[in-house]
Amino acid sequence: MAHVGRAVVAGDLGGPEVLQVVEVETPAPGPGEVVVRVDAAGVNPWDWKSYAPGSGTRTPVRLGLEVAGVVQAVGPGVRWYSPGDDVVAWPVTGGYADLVTVPQHVLVRRPARLDVVPAAGLLAAGVTAAHAVAATGVDDEDVVLVHGASGGVGRMAVQLAVLRGARVVATASPAWHECLRRLGAEPVAYGPGLLDRVRTVEGTVGRVSVAIDAVGTAEALDTSAALVADRRRVATLVALDRAAGLGVLALGHGPGADPGADVRDAARSQLTALAADGSLDVLVTGTFPLEDAAAAHRRSREGHAGGKLVLTTR
Repeated sequence: MAHVGRAVVAGDLGGPEVLQVVEVETPAPGPGEVVVRVDAAGVNPWDWKSYAPGSGTRTPVRLGLEVAGVVQAVGPGVRWYSPGDDVVAWPVTGGYADLVTVPQHVLVRRPARLDVVPAAGLLAAGVTAAHAVAATGVDDEDVVLVHGASGGVGRMAVQLAVLRGARVVATASPAWHECLRRLGAEPVAYGPGLLDRVRTVEGTVGRVSVAIDAVGTAEALDTSAALVADRRRVATLVALDRAAGLGVLALGHGPGADPGADVRDAARSQLTALAADGSLDVLVTGTFPLEDAAAAHRRSREGHAGGKLVLTTR
């Protein structure tokens, strides 16, 4: 049985002004598919970059990579989920909606202790951070430098590295320093003189052994290259075009980058368990109703939100 509901689409290339809320029909799920009633959807930079001028995207296009909600219907061959199950899903297509159809393998159960709003902002940033921590081999003997630590991915990378027993130095604007201290990191301000400031953090001189770049600036990569002796333990998630020239890891989707599909897939259940028991904190700094997706994208594009932004449908 088909259902009609709302969905957000980019009707053309441009800025957030091109977003529209339209009615769409969600057909009955096919083999191996699940229809999820979306209660909340995470906002990610990829969402607004996908319809930016020059992106090459064919419009209209539906948006939204990660959601949290409830299984509405299951298709033939679905063995692990039933209507009424609380779930989180990533990656999805068209998650900014009342309903979304997904293959069952992108789902993970949402524990009762994990609220639906932070759950919706957990996986896209979380699996990216988990990939970076795994690829650089972080352990309890490391001093890890995380760039862009106030953002969704950086904040997750800080926490996952701390959970592995590493000492973490985190770059962010001063407004976020106390928050990062509560997560177990030692914050430093980004900007001119960053290299010297990191070198003056007590007990880290000559000991920074891993760097994770979640911001993509020349400052972040140059500082990382200057501090970490083994370039294979420096990873960038943003400046993929510079990685080869510096001999550092490029992680994600792009020419020469490691997508880390297996690592990211395996991280889903681990992340939800950690978030449910309080070991991993998902900071949601703004929620918006589905019809205000354009406002959420404007705030995300400003780059100063920190944490995660989430759309809600109810």
